[in-house]
Amino acid sequence: MTIQGQTAEYDGLEVDLRPNLATVLGGACVVGLISALSLPWPVAIASTLLGALMIAGADVDARTFLLPNVITYGALIGGVLAAPFLDPSGSWTAAVEASARAGIVAGGLALFRSGYGWIRKTEGLGLGDVKLAAAIGAWLYLDAVPACFLLATGGALVTVVLARLSGQVVMSTTRIPFGAFLCPALWIVFFIDCLTR
Repeated sequence: MTIQGQTAEYDGLEVDLRPNLATVLGGACVVGLISALSLPWPVAIASTLLGALMIAGADVDARTFLLPNVITYGALIGGVLAAPFLDPSGSWTAAVEASARAGIVAGGLALFRSGYGWIRKTEGLGLGDVKLAAAIGAWLYLDAVPACFLLATGGALVTVVLARLSGQVVMSTTRIPFGAFLCPALWIVFFIDCLTR
């Protein structure tokens, strides 16, 4: 795979890594409205930023099976920078904690990815998913991380079952754009976590 600007060469094909602008803008407006009506303003701004990035990531991954670095790293950096404003104490140590959580979650998924590859002799998760896991760690407290992965894997499983029931051929080698499920799961769990903390 070769990435140049806003396109990537993947499996011999040139792939457009730009998200659909109408989808991102429309989704960001909805996320922004929901956030503004439900959360205090600094949290609502962070929620809107995260939501827009995750909509863009889900859109691109659903089409291309790739998560662009600008989205994964943008979400990671955004989570670390937002941490002090989201933490009740307002301390900058929250950014250090968010960075540590990012490393823990990304490291855990990287180990899972390596183990799967070693056992199955094929790649199961892409590196984009691992980078997105770092963003998950930056935005979510560790106790909320399992809910994010459960929601994403549940959504992927339901999609596979519905595809199978509609007559599509689904095999163990069928590719699934996991980031397309992980992106919205991150925003949903973040939003719910902000409402309940």
